[in-house]
Amino acid sequence: MDIFLSALDILMRWDVALALLVGSVGGVLIGAIPGVGPAVAIAILLPATFSMDPIVGLTVLLGIYGSSMYGGSIPAILINTPGTAVNALTTYDGYPMTSRGEPKRALSLAYSSSFFGGIFSVLCLILFAPVLAKVAPMFGSREIFLAALLGIVLVVVAHRGQSLIAGALACFGIFLQTIGMEPVKYSQRYTFDQPFLQSGINLIVVVLGLFALSQAFVLLTTEDEKIRTTKLRGGGLFQGLRELARHPRVATVSASFGVLMGMIPGVGEFTAQFMSYTYAQRTSKRPQDFGRGSSEGLIAAETSNNAVPAAAMVPLLALGIPGEALTAMMLSVFYVHNVVPGPALFQNDMDFVVALYMALLILNVLVLIFLLFATRSLIQVVKIPNRFLGVCILALSFVGVYSLRNSATDCVLAAVFGLVGYVLKRLSLPSVPIILGMVLGGIMEVKLRAGMARVKSPLDMIDRPVSFILFLIIVAVLVMHVRRIWLERREVKEAEWQFKRRSTSFGAMLLRRRSSFLTERGKLVRARRLEWFRRLTGLF
Repeated sequence: MDIFLSALDILMRWDVALALLVGSVGGVLIGAIPGVGPAVAIAILLPATFSMDPIVGLTVLLGIYGSSMYGGSIPAILINTPGTAVNALTTYDGYPMTSRGEPKRALSLAYSSSFFGGIFSVLCLILFAPVLAKVAPMFGSREIFLAALLGIVLVVVAHRGQSLIAGALACFGIFLQTIGMEPVKYSQRYTFDQPFLQSGINLIVVVLGLFALSQAFVLLTTEDEKIRTTKLRGGGLFQGLRELARHPRVATVSASFGVLMGMIPGVGEFTAQFMSYTYAQRTSKRPQDFGRGSSEGLIAAETSNNAVPAAAMVPLLALGIPGEALTAMMLSVFYVHNVVPGPALFQNDMDFVVALYMALLILNVLVLIFLLFATRSLIQVVKIPNRFLGVCILALSFVGVYSLRNSATDCVLAAVFGLVGYVLKRLSLPSVPIILGMVLGGIMEVKLRAGMARVKSPLDMIDRPVSFILFLIIVAVLVMHVRRIWLERREVKEAEWQFKRRSTSFGAMLLRRRSSFLTERGKLVRARRLEWFRRLTGLF
C-alpha cells in the first residue's frame, strides 16, 4: 500500500499530468496521419525528453507509443489506409464496414477493443510485478548477456524470408556500437584518428536518421493521393463497448496473445495480430465473414496490437533489454538520467515502476474519452499533404540532432543514416535490427566482460539454472528456425519437381500413375495385386 501511495504521489505532479495529456492526444494525432507513425515522432521528441524527469519523459513517449495505434485505426477504417504499420490488419474488416455504411460502428468497436487490450495488459503487468521483483535478482551478468543474445537471435529469426539480411544488419549495429572509446581500458576502436569518432556514434543520431529523416525522404518523393473522407453515419460511438461485451472470448484471448508476444523481444504486434486473427476466424461461427466486415476480426486485430506496448516494457524494466526500436529509444531516457533498468530497479525503485503502470492505465482512459468526442475533427488530419509533412519532419529532425551536442557533424551523420534508411525502405528491408544491434551489443559487451571474471571454462557460462534455461531456449530457437528453412526448401523443390514432370508427357503419366495409387481405387488395386503375389509365392 505504501508503494501505491508513493506512486500516486509521483503522478499527482502537474508536469506528469501535462505529459499524460500531451502523450495521449499527440499520439492519436500522429497515428491518424498516414506515413508518420510513432517511431518518427518518438525519434524527434527524444532529445527534448532528456531535459525532463524520467517519469515525465517516459510518460510522453509511452503515450505516443500506445495511443498512436488508436489513431492509426481512423484512416484504416475510413479510407483503407493504415495510419501506422500495425493497423494494416484493421483494414481487412474495418473498411468493409465503412463500405456498407457503418463507419461509426467500426470506429467505436476499434476504440473499445484497443481500450480493452491496453487495460488488460497493464492489469496483467501489475499482477506480475511481485513475481518480476522476485525473478529479476536471479539475473547476473552472464544471464543478462545470454538474454541480450536471445533478443538478437529472436529479432533475426522474426524476419521470415529476410533472416540473413536481418542478421547482417544486426551485426552492423553491433559494429557501430564498438566505434569510439571502449568502456574498460578506454582504448580507441575504429576511430582512424578522427576526433568526431572518439566519442562514438550517438544512438539518437542513428535513430533520427534511420526513422525520421528516411521517412521524410519517402514523403518528399511521393505524390499526394486524393483522399475522400466518409461522413460518420450509423449508431453512436459508445455502442462499441456493448458490442465488445458480446465477444468476451475473442477479446480476452487476443489480449493474452498481445501480452505474451509483447514480452518476447523481436516479435511484437504483427505476430500477436495474426495469431489472434487466425484464432478468431477458426473458432468463429461465421468464418466466411472475415475480411468482409466481421466484428470479431476487428476486435482480434485491435485488441492484440494495443496489448503489446505495456507488455514490451517487461524485458526493458526487468532486464534492461529492449525488444524493439521504440523501447530501445526509451532506454536512452533511462541512461541519460542515471536510472539503470534491470533487477535493481524492482528492488530499489518499485514506486517508479508502479507509477509507470498507473500512467499507462490513465493514458488509455484519456485516449478513449478524447476519441469518443473528437473523432469528427480528427478525420481532417488525414488530408495533410505528404510533402508538407516531409518538410516538417526534416526540419524538426535536424533541430533535434543539432540540439544534442551542438554539432554539425552529427547532422551530417544523421543525413547519411537517413539515406541508408531510405534505401532500406525502398528495398523493403528492415532497419530495426540496426538499432537493436547497437543497444543490445553494448549490453552484451559490458555484461560479458563482467561475467568472464568468474568463467574458467565455457561450461561455466551456463552453470546456473537461469543461464542454462536461456542457453537451451537459444539453441531451441535456432534449431526450429533451421528446421523451418529446411522444410520450406523441401516444399519448393517438391513443387519444382512436379512442375518439371508435368511439362513432359512421360512425366505427366508418372504423376497420374502416382496420384492414382493415393485414391480409393488405387488402394483396391494394390490389395488385389498383393493377394495375387501371395498366391503365386504359395505355389513354390
